[in-house]
Amino acid sequence: MSALQFSHFTVTSCLGHGLAATSAALRAQRSGLAPCRFGDVRLRTHVGEVAGVDDAPLPAEFASFDCRNNRLARLALEQDGFAERVREAIARYGAHRIGVFLGTSTGGILETEQAYRRRDPATGALPPDFDYAHRHSPFSLPAFVRAYLGLTGPAAAISSACSSGAKVFASARRMIGAGLIDAALVGGVDSLCHTTLYGFHSLELVSAEPCRPYDARRNGISIGEGGAFGLLERLPESLPESLPESLPESLPESLPGSGAAALPDDAVLLCGVGESSDAHHMSSPHPDGLGARLAMEQALADAGLTPADIDYINLHGTATPSNDAAEGKAVLALFGTTPCSSTKGATGHTLGAAGAIEAVISALALREGWLPAGIADTELDPALPVGYLLRTGTADAGHRLRYALSNAFGFGGSNCSLLFGRADAHLQGARS
Repeated sequence: MSALQFSHFTVTSCLGHGLAATSAALRAQRSGLAPCRFGDVRLRTHVGEVAGVDDAPLPAEFASFDCRNNRLARLALEQDGFAERVREAIARYGAHRIGVFLGTSTGGILETEQAYRRRDPATGALPPDFDYAHRHSPFSLPAFVRAYLGLTGPAAAISSACSSGAKVFASARRMIGAGLIDAALVGGVDSLCHTTLYGFHSLELVSAEPCRPYDARRNGISIGEGGAFGLLERLPESLPESLPESLPESLPESLPGSGAAALPDDAVLLCGVGESSDAHHMSSPHPDGLGARLAMEQALADAGLTPADIDYINLHGTATPSNDAAEGKAVLALFGTTPCSSTKGATGHTLGAAGAIEAVISALALREGWLPAGIADTELDPALPVGYLLRTGTADAGHRLRYALSNAFGFGGSNCSLLFGRADAHLQGARS
């Protein structure tokens, strides 16, 4: 399938609100994780809590959607002028021709937790003001975003655990390819709640200290929250179906139909998508990372690229012993020592939002020309000799960043890899 333009994007997490705050924190290798002070949770762990969510109730006309997850969604939508970019897209395509595909794993479950505490002492009934459909269900998120922005096209919630925020790109791409829509708002939002904090703790997967992906001493995740959104659109002009048999010795900077002249050099494209399911275990990946490898191979094939073309990999990197080991084996087998890192040491594991947040971080790094490094990693696991970055930097002299791969792997073996590229590199390659 043809590449799509990832034309506008934004991210909000414990690193801050918007792209500038995120870029500054990652460049400085500054983590947003802090000792857990969320609600009345009493766990010895670090979390990535987003500042200001409780202070931002939804406008009165959207009161039926009011919950922490949708408040966080609205906070993220209003960063980097993203909501305005969507309204401009509505003017171009029509509200009915823009789809909404969003990932979440918990939805507004905190609202249900709070309602359960207020249930009728005699009957056990939940309070009459509790609105499951608008405040808890997975579809609450896309329904709110759709209403808030005035969109009327197809909408779907993807809830496939930690791959949710990545798999939305695949769903949107298929809908655009089928001609059902012209553009899509994609992303993911997940917010802190008792269920995930105590649930992962009961699985003995939560670290007491800030998580350390791929570190020899890694011992569990740090749970975070956040939201990221992006707009996927067709390229201004599609590449021609075929080129003439003979071409002049020197080609012009942009060929008719290439779409290059209409895009800035630093524009980011979604070039390939890979999805797989290893179905090995409900909460553990295949020990050799077979599903992860299948997803990465599929993304490469989809984009018409080889492992040597990839300049950076944003690892799923949860900091649990088994997950990092499985992904590391798959990355080593395919990519060797290609530069890579997990940004979860900065943001925490944002669960259903992770795929979207890390996709935006990968796109941001491509656009700005720098390589994110791990945070809190000091002693890399010698059993996983991948090209893990311990210092944030830029590409080597004479070698610009062209392509980045972003991995998101969820419980049950739900795997998704997204391959992003700079327009100036990818379209030049297509012309060649």
